Amino acid sequence: MLPTESATRSAYAVGIRAEGLTKQYGDKAAVSDLSFSAEPGVITGFLGPNGSGKSTTLRMLLGLVRPTQGKITIGGHHIAELDDPARTIGTLLDARAIHPHRTAQDHLLAFAHAAGLGRERVDEVLEIVGLTDAATRRAGEYSLGMKQRLGIATALLGDPGVLVFDEPLNGLDPEGIRWIRTLMRKMAAEGRTILFSSHLMSEMELTADNLIVIGQGRLIAESTLDEFVRAHTTQGVTVRTASRVELVRALNRAGIKLEETPDSGLLVHGVDSATVGRIAAAEGIALEELTKVRESLEDIFLRLTHDVTDYGSQPA
Repeated sequence: MLPTESATRSAYAVGIRAEGLTKQYGDKAAVSDLSFSAEPGVITGFLGPNGSGKSTTLRMLLGLVRPTQGKITIGGHHIAELDDPARTIGTLLDARAIHPHRTAQDHLLAFAHAAGLGRERVDEVLEIVGLTDAATRRAGEYSLGMKQRLGIATALLGDPGVLVFDEPLNGLDPEGIRWIRTLMRKMAAEGRTILFSSHLMSEMELTADNLIVIGQGRLIAESTLDEFVRAHTTQGVTVRTASRVELVRALNRAGIKLEETPDSGLLVHGVDSATVGRIAAAEGIALEELTKVRESLEDIFLRLTHDVTDYGSQPA
C-alpha cells in the first residue's frame, strides 16, 4: 500500500531552527546572536554578501563547527543526536569535494553503504540528477555543473526531509538551473524543508518562498519573499513626455523628487503613477509613458547590505 500524500508530507515535516547562534574566532564574530527558522514545505533562500557568515552558519548546522553560544537544530535536535542523519538531512556544501579518480557510481555507493542504503537507491538518484549515462566516468572528468549534480545526488541518497544547498547553481547552464529550480519546488511540495544560498538574485527571486538575509553575521531580514520586496521597495514611476521641462517644473512645485534617466525620461520618487498623471493632466501635459517602478531583489539586496559588505568594488 502506497503512503498517502499527507502521510508523506508528515514524514518529511522537520524544520531548521537557529536560536541565538554565535560563533567567535578570537575577537571577530563570524556569526552573532543569529535566530531564524526554515520550515517544511517551504523553499527558504539564505542570502548575504561574502563574509556574512552564511557558510559558518551552515557548517554549524552540520556539526562541522561548534557554536560559541546558542544552537542550531534539525527538528529540535543537534545533528549528532539524530537517529538516522542521512535519512533526515541531505547537504551540498562544496561540489568539488569529490575524489577525482572515483566514478560517480562508486562515490554514491560509498555514501550509500555508510548510510545503510542499497544500490537501487544509487541508481534512482543518478536518474533524478541526469547522470545515469555518466555514472561510470571518473568525477575528475566532470564539469563543475556535473559535479553539482553529483553533489545533489549525494544529498538525495537518504530521501531526507531536510535539504541544504550552498550555491547549488554554480556551474550550471540555463537548462541545469531550471532543473534544480524545478527539483527544489517538487521537494518542497512533498513537505520537505529546503534551505539554499545563491548569489544569483534573479534566480532567488524566481525560486524562494521565504528569505533569510544576514550581514556581518547578524540577521538583517526574515520574511516571505513578497513581504521583503514590498517592505524594502521605494515607490516610484518612470515617465516620458515631449513636454519634459514643463513636467519637471510642475513636479518640482509639488515638492516631488525626481531624476533624469539616460534615455531622456524621468524617474519620479515617492509617488504612484496616478499622482503623476493627475499633475500632468492639470498642466495639460501629454504623457508618452507612465510606468510603475519595481526594484529587483538584487537592487534591494545590494542597498540593504551596502554597509555590511566586507569586500566591495568601485564602479568602473
